[in-house]
Amino acid sequence: MNIQYRDFLIRSWQKGDRSTAAEIIGSVLADYGLSWEPLGADRDVLEVEQCYQGVGGEFWVIEQAGKLIGTAAYYPISRGEKAVEIRKMYLLPEARGQGLGKFLLQQLERTIAAHHFDQIWIETASVLKEAVQLYETSGYQPTTGVKTARCDCVYVKFLKL
Repeated sequence: MNIQYRDFLIRSWQKGDRSTAAEIIGSVLADYGLSWEPLGADRDVLEVEQCYQGVGGEFWVIEQAGKLIGTAAYYPISRGEKAVEIRKMYLLPEARGQGLGKFLLQQLERTIAAHHFDQIWIETASVLKEAVQLYETSGYQPTTGVKTARCDCVYVKFLKL
C-alpha cells in the first residue's frame, strides 16, 4: 500500500520501521508530557506483526524525503459492532499543520470502510488538542469507556447508519 499526499508517502509498515516508529511515538508523547509505555499502551508498536497484521489490522508509516515522520494504524476490536480502533496516529512537529493529519484520517476511514467495518473508535488524551479537534471536526462523537490509562477521551464514528 502506497498513498501519496503532497511530498509525503504513506506506506505499509515494514520490520525495519519498528525502532523508528517507536521513537516517533515516544517523541510526540514526550512533547505533550505523556509517557512512552513499552509494556503497556505502546506494546503494540513493538509487536506490529501480532497486534495488527495478525488480527486483520494495518500499521502505516509516513515518510517525507525518505525519513519516517509519522505513524497511523487500526485493528479490529470487540467493542461495538464490526468495529475497529484507530491507534498510533502520530506526526512529528515538522509534518503538522499541512493537512496531513486530516488526509491520513480520511485514508484510514476509506480503508476501514472498504474492509466492511461499521464503527471506528479512538481513544486519546485531551492534552493532544490538535487530535481532539481533528476527531471532533471529522464526525467523531464523544462517548464513554476509556480503556487506556493515559487516555481520558474516547470517540466513536458510525460508518453506516
